[in-house]
Amino acid sequence: MRVQSLHTYPVKGCYRLDHDRAEVEPWGLRGDRRWLIVDADTGRFVSQREHAGLTQLHPSLESPGLVIRAPGRPPLEVAQPVAGERIDVSVWGFEGVAAAAGAVADEWLSAVLDRKVRLVWLDDPRRRAVNPDYGQPGDVVSFADGYPVLLANAASLAALNDWILEAGSVDEPLPMARFRPNLVIEDAPAWVEDSWLGGRIRVGGVVLRVVKPCPRCVVTTTDQETGERGREPLRTLARYRRVDQDLNFAVNLIPDGSGQVAIGDEVEAI
Repeated sequence: MRVQSLHTYPVKGCYRLDHDRAEVEPWGLRGDRRWLIVDADTGRFVSQREHAGLTQLHPSLESPGLVIRAPGRPPLEVAQPVAGERIDVSVWGFEGVAAAAGAVADEWLSAVLDRKVRLVWLDDPRRRAVNPDYGQPGDVVSFADGYPVLLANAASLAALNDWILEAGSVDEPLPMARFRPNLVIEDAPAWVEDSWLGGRIRVGGVVLRVVKPCPRCVVTTTDQETGERGREPLRTLARYRRVDQDLNFAVNLIPDGSGQVAIGDEVEAI
């Protein structure tokens, strides 16, 4: 088993970056979901669940900050906030503070998304704890939904696509981008990741705990290139991968330490 691809999402909900190698930090891959778009009035995070237009925002990390590109608009350049305003934000059950990016970023994003929003940066990535039911004291996560790293298996996607195509509900296989993983493995049996739950894996020289399957939502039905929605893969996951009320695909990981991972690294259960 080997690493097939590596991905980060600098701004939660927006387009991905693809990497040949990545640094694993306690709260996730370096640069992953440290930026967040929130509702200007409530501070609640804005998600593809309610705003598929986030797919059209293409961020890149350019020291010491961020650049976001959108069709038909000049790029937005944002410096990493190191001082100044902190605002209250909420991501699922987390209530905390983050550094405000400033009025220029807020106005640019509000115009693109056609709603009043603000851009913030998680200046202290140790601020947000993972769910204690699945983590250990000191486990933290950036602005990802719940856990630092999401691993998906190319063979599991191939099996899922076989079911989908057999049902005739789509004309072409769905790409892995629908599931927004950080780490994709290849040369592994389909669904082998299920057998790792509660254990550990080694990726290159980094050890990670496999703590929880990932329940999927409407984001997986969203074409990450166009923002258009369909019915798959949720319809087929409901048929084959339902556990209680969850439709599972991929697994959540928590690093036991820091290090580097790269495409081609061996993956082994330990």
